[in-house]
Amino acid sequence: MPVPTATQCRSCGDSDGEVVLDLGRQPSWDRMPWADVPLPDPEFDLQMWFCRSCSLAQLRCDADGVDEMFAVEPRAVAEQSDRSIARLDAEGLVGPGRTVAEFGSPHGESWLARLAGRGMDALGDGDADRPADLVVDFYGLLHEPDQEAALSARVAALAPGGTLAMQMLSLGTVLVERQWYDLRHGHHAYWSLPALDAALRRHGLGVHRVFWYPMSGGTVLVTARRDPEPDAATLRLIEAERAAGVTDAAALRGLQRAAADAHELRDWLVAEHDAGRTVAAYGAASRSVPLICHAGLHSGLLRMVGDASPTKQGRRMPGTDIPVVTPDELVAARPDRVLLFLAELADEVRDSVPGIESAGGQWVLLDPAPRVLELSPAS
Repeated sequence: MPVPTATQCRSCGDSDGEVVLDLGRQPSWDRMPWADVPLPDPEFDLQMWFCRSCSLAQLRCDADGVDEMFAVEPRAVAEQSDRSIARLDAEGLVGPGRTVAEFGSPHGESWLARLAGRGMDALGDGDADRPADLVVDFYGLLHEPDQEAALSARVAALAPGGTLAMQMLSLGTVLVERQWYDLRHGHHAYWSLPALDAALRRHGLGVHRVFWYPMSGGTVLVTARRDPEPDAATLRLIEAERAAGVTDAAALRGLQRAAADAHELRDWLVAEHDAGRTVAAYGAASRSVPLICHAGLHSGLLRMVGDASPTKQGRRMPGTDIPVVTPDELVAARPDRVLLFLAELADEVRDSVPGIESAGGQWVLLDPAPRVLELSPAS
């Protein structure tokens, strides 16, 4: 795929910007081949480009034809959805007689059934001409190649006096928590709170409230409306992100330095191999692909990746020969160490796959260096 000589912002359309994170050429995470399909896999440039005009961090160029695979919704994600919906209810945005429309994503179950259960009239594809009192976006915006058109569509779906509610992982979290591996094909926009507020104001809305949750290092629920009146807590969260450097290209270039964590992971795996210990992993998630590929891992260092999703089992991680197996197959392999690529799922996975620890294996978190967890008391 040819590298473009110039980049146009996916939101404001300006071309004044720079690459702040370059992970080289990598396969698209969603192209998870069957285990017997030989390497190599098609590769594409994976770069984060920062627009100096509107401060949107974004995917510079995508892989051809990304089609994200649906996964089993983790308990942690479902519980966060419940918390977010409860917050919208507490804010007076949920109730009988009100309409709700949704812009969803592959990252979890739809909220419409939950909201309909609270008496709301859930609009579907056949209700395009009916405006919604509440428009919810559940990690949907980042999947849109044209961010300006995507924001326009969400605003157009609102009834007069309506509210747009978006759950997202903000650029502030990516920067502060060194989550460079959140960059991946198919994920086109990495919004900070200041940049999102500015973009919404171009469309006649503004950030009204921001609620912060610890999932994934810092997940936010943002509500926006045409007459925003941000409270002190919301203003503090917006300014905290600005102070962290989300509108500063120099600060965002720190993600490139953080990507050296991948080489530390490889060094740790080499040391474990030399010590005679086998290491596997759990969670064939989209964010694990940039980490594995940037570290240059293979099955000699990382034996397999367990995952609960039937759509991924029997395949291999893109760009590597590392197979994706069922949780039972992972347990049967009796690895000494199991890397958990999604740290927020530690309690959930330890409960659902107890055989790892009962056989003497130990879970490992990337924090950002590998950290071996003590065996649970039940083991």
